[in-house]
Amino acid sequence: MTARPLIVVITGSECTGKTTLASELAARFGVPVSPEYVREYLDGTTTALGASDVPAIARGQIRIEDEAARLASRLVIKDTDLVSTVVYSRHYYGECPSWIADAAKARLGDVYLLLHPDVPWMADGLQRDRPELRDHMHALFDRELQALGTRVVAVTGSWDVRRSTAIAAVEQALAPALRE
Repeated sequence: MTARPLIVVITGSECTGKTTLASELAARFGVPVSPEYVREYLDGTTTALGASDVPAIARGQIRIEDEAARLASRLVIKDTDLVSTVVYSRHYYGECPSWIADAAKARLGDVYLLLHPDVPWMADGLQRDRPELRDHMHALFDRELQALGTRVVAVTGSWDVRRSTAIAAVEQALAPALRE
């Protein structure tokens, strides 16, 4: 049986550079990236998201994460995961279906790179509606990740500093596997 690849999740509030950083890390390490499914989901709808969309978003997120993991041998980078679905569902709709919260806990990454909202807001064309709440959302992500007992690396500062912090965190997480 093949060992599961190391899972590094890029997470945090909206418009903090998660997608860019996930793509850069995947390219640098030559590994698959699991995209944020809600982007694909939004492409297929013309209406605002509602609580009834959350299960479909979660199922899609699981599917693309599993696809990326099947392609990985030592490492997979995730541009968010189900923890994000849980956080946003609770924030926007007051609750999250228990099966999604349970799945998020069962599928936790090995390392979470939590991007701070200390970079300028840049709209990306998606339904991003609350730039003034990025600090609040960041606190919700931080609290959820702590409650789940995850290994969190804070990623702050300029883009160059963020990139360096993220690369160092991935290299440190990979180091034990490279010694084997």
